[in-house]
Amino acid sequence: MANAERTALAFEWGEGAPSAHEYLAPAVLQLLRQAGARRVLDLGCGNGTFTARIVDAGYDVTGLDASPSGIGIASRLVPAAAFFEHSLENPLPAELRGQFDAVTAVEVIEHLPMPGVLCARAREALRPGSPFILTTPYHGYLKNLALALTGQLDSHWQPGRDGGHIKFFSRATVTDVISRQGFEVTRFLRVGRIPPLAKSMVVESRQKQ
Repeated sequence: MANAERTALAFEWGEGAPSAHEYLAPAVLQLLRQAGARRVLDLGCGNGTFTARIVDAGYDVTGLDASPSGIGIASRLVPAAAFFEHSLENPLPAELRGQFDAVTAVEVIEHLPMPGVLCARAREALRPGSPFILTTPYHGYLKNLALALTGQLDSHWQPGRDGGHIKFFSRATVTDVISRQGFEVTRFLRVGRIPPLAKSMVVESRQKQ
């Protein structure tokens, strides 16, 4: 696909923050504190609204996203962070490799046709022993059954939304993706609602030794 076509089809970001950040931020920031991280790479940072929460918590943050509109807004709204426009399909720039105490990817992996690239970029960015913290909507038998019984599956799958979800992970499937990319899950949290009906899961992993 030509560059002009890619630009025309790119998702256009606005300035708003998803409501999911309210229940995701406490868990992600808790894991960053427990890891003793100082420098954080936020992969798939979009318009920078979650990046801003990490900055406000006292971290040195770099954001990376393929969207020109997202990076433009993020650079304006979060001047304390550094931002790079860069596709996850491509290896990280040399100046970002092995430089980070933690990598976050908040509600990103479910949008990717090749989810393994997210883990590959995290692996390139991390210092040895440092955590990769990703979040994604949670799917399990009871939750899926509840969505079906209450007639909410159509709105949940978001088939008509530009830039919507194309992957739907359970604990087992997200663990499999991470494991195949050389990571081992070290923490698993379910957030938003009670655990069987959780809105999202927060997964911490580290590279296998």
